[in-house]
Amino acid sequence: MGCSYCGRDAVYSCGVCGKPICPEHVKLRTLCTSCVKERGLKYIVACVVSGKERRKIGELVRRFWGEEEQLTFDRTFRVNDLPALVASADGKIVGFLAYAELTDAVIIVALGVLPQFQGSMVGRRLIDRLEERAKSMRKRRLLVSTSNDDLPALAFYQSLGFQICEVKPNVIAKKHGAVLKGIGGLPIRDELRLQKNLR
Repeated sequence: MGCSYCGRDAVYSCGVCGKPICPEHVKLRTLCTSCVKERGLKYIVACVVSGKERRKIGELVRRFWGEEEQLTFDRTFRVNDLPALVASADGKIVGFLAYAELTDAVIIVALGVLPQFQGSMVGRRLIDRLEERAKSMRKRRLLVSTSNDDLPALAFYQSLGFQICEVKPNVIAKKHGAVLKGIGGLPIRDELRLQKNLR
């Protein structure tokens, strides 16, 4: 699905009208509760078990981030090689969460929800399921990082109980060899690390 303004891959949807938009055309605004519409959607969350699901996750990762490897917490992960959860509606994957286990924590390496399904609680349910799994594995924390421009992700994670625990200046700019333009034209430079204690 292409951005309504330029045709590039859309990774967000407008919170008011629902149009698909790319990061360049996202505008950060304050909205009242009645203007944020939650979309009803019936979906299931399950562990990834098939090669077909892995291929679809690979497609989504390339669409959202333009590359299959993600740098987070000083580690580089190939998303398709990680355990993952998927949310499916009518037999189609609408969102996914790929993660990695550490000794006492689980890192959310990549979380993506198709723009037309954002606002349907898909991301929240994927994280809820991962939190259940992490607790059953006796992990103490969930970890996630985002770029400094991704204010929607930062707000989302904090609303779920994550707290900023560290800022790594210029990590993302160094990875790409340049300062890229991000959401709303903000420069992408820094990695913001968040954690949620599970005990």
